[in-house]
Amino acid sequence: MKTTDIKLKTSLLGLFVATTLLSGCGNDDDDVVVAPAPPVVVMQTFTVTVTNLTANQPMSPMILAAHSAEASLWQAGEKASVAIEKMAEGGDTADIAALAVIESSVNGTGMLMPGMSETLTLTLAQADVANISLATMLVNTNDAFTGINSYHIAEMEVDRPQMMKYMAYDAGTEANSEAKGTMPGPADGGEGFHAARDDVDFVHIHPGVITMYDGLADSVLMPSHRFDNPVIAVTITRTE
Repeated sequence: MKTTDIKLKTSLLGLFVATTLLSGCGNDDDDVVVAPAPPVVVMQTFTVTVTNLTANQPMSPMILAAHSAEASLWQAGEKASVAIEKMAEGGDTADIAALAVIESSVNGTGMLMPGMSETLTLTLAQADVANISLATMLVNTNDAFTGINSYHIAEMEVDRPQMMKYMAYDAGTEANSEAKGTMPGPADGGEGFHAARDDVDFVHIHPGVITMYDGLADSVLMPSHRFDNPVIAVTITRTE
């Protein structure tokens, strides 16, 4: 046999072995599990603009909160929670933000003065979009508050604002004495939250303040502090 033939056969044998080995290695690739890409999180942004419609009732820094559709912050005719009591008597919203049902929340920058507006923004994952609530105290009162109670936002369209007005509620936790030292607002500068409850102990529509000029001799309020319903105007917009 010629040397050339031996070299050719050896080369062909080497090529066959290499091809076989490469074919065997191909099975390892079949065992590799490729993890699926994580789902894209779709975000939605909502703005809530609140206008104070009263003549002389500043409102405490607001809280805007997102939560499940089944939750609500208060119910007329039912006992106020301690979280609502603290907000309605002293403007403190920390306990509302800490409620287990709250998914996300944002606070206003300061008191909302009469005739003024403030816009709050919430950005939520689409899976968490359900209902929103808002709460604020009328600070020249004993325990008046107002807000949005569980408004459904899940089906809102982009740039289609919803405009509403809301009334004032009485938390029913503190008697409406309007006496000096019992209200935290600038008309008095008195006490805010007090744990003892000395009123009807259920939430109801607020009857308004009486003032010293209406015959309530111990009241420190003036006619400008009176209010009628509604007390706030609200515009809710999905912007994204």
